[in-house]
This record gives sequence, C-alpha cells and structure tokens, in this order.
Amino acid sequence: MAVVLRALLIALLLTALPVAAGVWVADDETDDTPAAPPPYASTALDDYDTSTVAVTRAGFCDLVVADAVTEALGAEATDEEAWGNGDAAELAPGESDVAHEYGCAWSAGRKEARAWVFAPPVTPDRAGELVDAAAGTKGCVRQEGAASYGEPSVGLVCSYRKRTIASYRGLFGDAWLACSLSLPRRTSEQELRDRAGRWCVAVAKAAATAS
Repeated sequence: MAVVLRALLIALLLTALPVAAGVWVADDETDDTPAAPPPYASTALDDYDTSTVAVTRAGFCDLVVADAVTEALGAEATDEEAWGNGDAAELAPGESDVAHEYGCAWSAGRKEARAWVFAPPVTPDRAGELVDAAAGTKGCVRQEGAASYGEPSVGLVCSYRKRTIASYRGLFGDAWLACSLSLPRRTSEQELRDRAGRWCVAVAKAAATAS
C-alpha cells in the first residue's frame, strides 16, 4: 500500500512540474509594453451635433489635435501661428488688424487651416448679422444644405487666387466660432467641404474644452 501511495505522489509531482514551468514561462513572456494609442479618427460635420456643444471664449489652439491639422492639410504643418485678444495679426489673407479674437493658423505650402473665436460675447441678433455679412462676401458662395455649425451658422466656399476656401462659422452659446480650410483650386469641392467639415469638428471639440 505504501509503495502504491509513493508511486501516486511521484506521478502527481512529475505532472505538476511541467505545468508550473509552463505557467512560469508564460508569465515571463508577458509583454509589458504599453499599447499604442488608436489611430486618429475624424468626425464628419454631418455626424456631429453642434447643438449640444458649449464653447468658451478663450484661447484653444494648443488643444487642437495635431493629427486633425495633418489630416486637414494632407501633410504635416510647416508653419504655425496663434494670436490672442488685442494682438496685431493677419486675420485673413492679406488683411492685418488688431484682433478681438483668439485664433490660430497652420500651413503647409499653399494649404492653410484656420480657426478663431470672438473674444466679446455675441447675441443671436448679432450672429444673424454676421451670417448675412459672411454670405455676402465677394467671391464666396453659401453652401446650401450645409450641416449646422452652431445656431445660427453659415457654410461658405470662396475662391482666392489659386486657392479655394471652405469655412463654417456660427454661434455656440454666446461664442462666435469660425474655422476654414484653404486648399489648391484643383481640389474637388466635395473633398474640400468634407475635409473642412472634419477640421471644423476638431476645432469645436478643442474650443469646447478650453478654459
């Protein structure tokens, strides 16, 4: 009986050793390298509900996701600038003045992505005037059926020299937020509007987290 018991104990021991060794090897081979972040995924403006977004009238440029800039331009930005309320700045191509806004621009060659928010509060009535003024800009055509970018809002496609500029602007609470994307004129309007819409969503998300 003792011989049988001893044999069983030896068999159990021999079975347990490789199992324990396998567990030890598996633990030793565990990869502790942090998982890579998921790739950037932009959001189309048509799929983004701007009616629920609250924007702060403050600087937000450092909160814009770098991948959103790269996607909008189709290349990494080679130049970047930002301005604040009261700064002297180029507020539009070839148009400089004292800024009453917080804004920024990224460029790569002839491509440019811009974003800005007015520093003073804007009322709904004043926002309506801004919509009408923007829609009446020479060289610009209003995007009929454009997705809302605040309320009220307006989407434009404008021609400027050898570039075409798509922009969206609108009222978020009391904050007038605007964004634009300028690409070579050979870019199709459909592509320009889609990329501009995705860019403007990224802008809105950044402006909503500013403080």
